[in-house]
This record gives sequence, structure tokens and C-alpha cells, in this order.
Amino acid sequence: MEPFARLTAIAAPIELRNVNTDMIFPARFMRKPRDENYPLYMFHDRRFRPDGTEDPDFVLNQPAYQGARIIVGNANFGCGSSREPAVYALHDYGFRALIAPGFGDIFAANCVKNGLLAVRLADADVAGLRALVSETPGTEITIDLPSQTVVAPGIEPLSFEIDPFEKECLLSGLDDIGVTLRDEDTIAAFEQTYRGDFDWLYGKRGGGRG
Repeated sequence: MEPFARLTAIAAPIELRNVNTDMIFPARFMRKPRDENYPLYMFHDRRFRPDGTEDPDFVLNQPAYQGARIIVGNANFGCGSSREPAVYALHDYGFRALIAPGFGDIFAANCVKNGLLAVRLADADVAGLRALVSETPGTEITIDLPSQTVVAPGIEPLSFEIDPFEKECLLSGLDDIGVTLRDEDTIAAFEQTYRGDFDWLYGKRGGGRG
């Protein structure tokens, strides 16, 4: 997993409240393999018309927001089902951070596991950021994880809270497997002792040490 420390990037505003995981990743794509087409499924029914052409009214189709790596959302972003492909698609499209007043709990946990930083700020602060990037398309925002701050033009730096363990995982680029492998030597030592104590489980004659 790519570590996250400091990101300066174009931010795209999404005004809708209660953006759920089905909106981010429609259910009919759930059986699709995670390949180079995965980014196409993200917000598919908002980005594309029924005939397959891009809807120019959707923010991510507008030229000024091309290459955006930050979403400034609204209340309850990522609610709904525990659909990890929604996070996969956001990541594979190129997003590294999301800013909103709140997130679905499982969605936020999935973000951490996939290297996306979900920043919670007060509703008024998020509204100010959305207004800024809406009124001046192409505006860049800086998110600094070590100092836990969000910096944008003309706005005082905003501080955010994050669980210390989640912060460590993001800074170190550790997913669940990576966290486990930090204790690889301890696990190997345990397995060796366990095999000695319970050798009969492994087809060996004799009992344990006791």
C-alpha cells in the first residue's frame, strides 16, 4: 500500500448528501474483476448518460477537475452497504483523500485499509472548502497527515482528528496484511513452539512436552 504523508492536489466538490456506496459503485458491477476498467465504474450512473456518453454536468467530467485527487463531499459520505469495491474504484481512479463532515463507518475503515485518507471536519468548514473549489475550479488543497492539517487558499489551516493507529498505518503504508507481517518473527516462533507442544497434530508420533 502506498504511504500517505502529504498531498497537494486539485479538489473536486460533491454537494450531494448521503452519497452511498451504490452510487459510488453500482451493484451490477460487483462481479467485474478489479482491472484497468475499474475506474470506469466509479460514479458510473452519474458520470455517464444512458447512451454511454459523459454527462458534462457531473463535476468529475468538467475539465477543471480532471486529475483531481481529493473529494470534498457532504454529510454521511460513503453510507450504505459495506461495499469495499467503492473504495477500490475511488483509489484506482486516482483519489487519495476525501473530506466530509462524516463518513459511513465501514466505508471509512475500508478507506484506511486501501490507503485513502478520510478527513472529518466541521460541517461549516467543509461547506467553506466546497464553496472555494466550486467557485474557483482547479483549486488545490494540501492535506498534511503528520500535522493533521488541511490548507487551502484564503482559508485558515484546519485541524482534523484521526485515530493514532490509523494514522500510523497510512503513514507507513500498512494494510491489514502489512500490520500482521510486522510480527512475522513472533508468529514464526509461536508456530515452532506450537508444533513442538502438539506434534501429534502434524502426523508425528508421541505427545507433547507435558
